Amino acid sequence: MTGHIAAPDLWFARTEDEVRRLQAIARLAHRFAERAARHDEEASFPHDNIQDLRDLGYVRWTVPRAFGGDEIPLYTMLLCQEELARGDGSTALAIGWHVGMMLNLRFSHAFPPEVYEEVCRSVVQRGSLINSCATEPATGSPSRGGRPQTTATRVEGGWRITGRKTFSTLSPALDWILVTAGIDGSEDVGEFLVRGADVEIIETWNVMGMRATGSHDIVLRDVFVPDVHLIARMAPGQRSARNQDGGGWMLHIPACYLGIARAARDAAVHYAATYQPNSLSHPIAELPHIQDKLGQMELKLLSARTLMYDLARRYDEASPEQRPKLRPQLGAVKTLATNAAVEVVDLAMRVVGARSLWKDMVFERLYRDVRAGLHNPPMDDVVLTMLARHALAEVKARVEAPWEEA
Repeated sequence: MTGHIAAPDLWFARTEDEVRRLQAIARLAHRFAERAARHDEEASFPHDNIQDLRDLGYVRWTVPRAFGGDEIPLYTMLLCQEELARGDGSTALAIGWHVGMMLNLRFSHAFPPEVYEEVCRSVVQRGSLINSCATEPATGSPSRGGRPQTTATRVEGGWRITGRKTFSTLSPALDWILVTAGIDGSEDVGEFLVRGADVEIIETWNVMGMRATGSHDIVLRDVFVPDVHLIARMAPGQRSARNQDGGGWMLHIPACYLGIARAARDAAVHYAATYQPNSLSHPIAELPHIQDKLGQMELKLLSARTLMYDLARRYDEASPEQRPKLRPQLGAVKTLATNAAVEVVDLAMRVVGARSLWKDMVFERLYRDVRAGLHNPPMDDVVLTMLARHALAEVKARVEAPWEEA
């Protein structure tokens, strides 16, 4: 049983274009849902799903129109990502890093123009995929600040890079990989654009949830990178230019986990509306304690989704200078949404009862998948610290420059 998959939710769609895109994505999500259990069981990468997304043209939807893309805004991207995750969370999270990064590069202008055009045209013309791989076994998440052990050594015409990256999502399908490496003989860290064909994939991804994201280790063994593909050289403590857009593209993460939660909600509501034990004269959906759980699920989803789409709209409408100021609120979306998603899946399983534990139902996979969101960036403690500092700075500013009545 793959679970009950509802029609696309058009509640947050604003335009005919968004409705059309959602309907196209929903058709793929139905297909992905039928494959999800197999890929989860095998921990196999969903090459078939990725090809379907290429055929639809989805991989170019966040690419600028100037290079043949659709140039959709963040808001529309999140609608599509959430709908994809209703079918298969692993596929949605994996492709989310690509479409999100292309949107990030569009807003941050972090790549040199000629390199950015090269990447964009490869996405449009060949369906190429890109992701950033920075996490390492010894340093952990780059958001925590460690210097990469991967090393870049200067050679004639470019650089030779050696090292290993973990959590390299989408690795079996990547054509471009942005890697960080310490510059040999210097305290600086470089960002290098590496071709996927030049790295070795070590299939290490054997985890509890999100088993089909292909987040294996990648190994660089003396990989040559030409000078033109040195994207940036940063001094200690200096942040990547990719951070100057405020990080709105990272909302693809909460969108994914809300999609997983909605899949659990759909299946639980369908079960409650159709299951009638012989002790009752009506389906269990009419029982007060079941309606209480269904109501809690709806409230949590509505709250988290409304915040996410409101912030996405604000982000799209903001000027480039204003977008970084939204970072604390964008982080709040991730924390609220992923925790709400975990709670929704738990409630869905309580609605269904012990039957939800069976492997032939969708709930146990959704339960495992949704918990991965707690370990995606930004982490809850980082978000809470950002929000606290934002509140303190706001109050301090009011004290130092109080508002005066005209």
